[in-house]
Amino acid sequence: MSERSLLNAFKDLFSEHGDRCVQWIGDDCAVVRSKPFTVTSVDSIVDGVHFRLGNERIGLADIGHKALASALSDLAAMAANPSEAYLALGVPDDLSERDVLELAAAVEELAGATGVTIAGGDLVRSPVLFCSVTVVGWSDAAEDLIGRGGAQPGDGIYVSGPLGAAAAGLAILEGRAPLAAGEPWAEALVAAQLRPNARFDCAHQLRAADAHALIDISDGLAGDGAQIAEASAVTLEIELARIPLAEGVAEVAHEIGEDPARFAASGGEDFELCACLEDSAASKVVGLTKVGEVKAGQASVVMRGENGEAVELHGYEHTIGDDSAALG
Repeated sequence: MSERSLLNAFKDLFSEHGDRCVQWIGDDCAVVRSKPFTVTSVDSIVDGVHFRLGNERIGLADIGHKALASALSDLAAMAANPSEAYLALGVPDDLSERDVLELAAAVEELAGATGVTIAGGDLVRSPVLFCSVTVVGWSDAAEDLIGRGGAQPGDGIYVSGPLGAAAAGLAILEGRAPLAAGEPWAEALVAAQLRPNARFDCAHQLRAADAHALIDISDGLAGDGAQIAEASAVTLEIELARIPLAEGVAEVAHEIGEDPARFAASGGEDFELCACLEDSAASKVVGLTKVGEVKAGQASVVMRGENGEAVELHGYEHTIGDDSAALG
């Protein structure tokens, strides 16, 4: 497998989606028409840290899809419009050109579905497979972008969809929930872990509804809610009983000895959105569920149990040198 052969294959595989790219794959740099405001994020996944190729249920196409989807979710978390992505791949010797193209084809499929052009990247030899994706979006006005720091006392706290599916799917993939693995909803949970999608549809509705703060739920509602609380200098008070659960999450949680709502609140990678906005505006957004309220106070998240008691929960904490999050 040669770098030149793969690059030529990439030129045939990737298509332009949108009208911003003047020059892209095949030159030293991409040339892109600018918009008033550019929004950029980088996300990386590494074999043995974020996934394990040895799991027979995890394909290279899944890895490619998730690498792009998780990066795009950061753009959705600010209500930006997606435009380009740049894919850097580290390829180990035991992968063939066909393997790499399988991964790349999944990236292109999602790129086409989201109107994103894979405008360039890098290809290197590596001891393990890694994918680093830089995504670029745009906005006509800075005030159209929604950050983490605008939550106000009195705002409702809303989520864009059911939670816990990705964490439940991970439990099934890892063999921790063998009974659940045979249920008809199991494949949907596994798909939530392997094939997430960025919620641009909801993000743009939240922008129109003048949401004050927004974040994607990648590290769990408890952990990501804390990011809003810290940035906004407010208290987020969330009722566990209000958290919507994806089908099958309760069954998986019970099988592994977890409380379903706590499991959903602390599990990550759902890539749904958590938004803070006025209750009167929330009706303008399809599919929102209110889970709590923003209050004045110390920058913190308070999770309330069924009887109003405070429940200590944490989202996923990224730690250098810790591979406990490896999928499979």
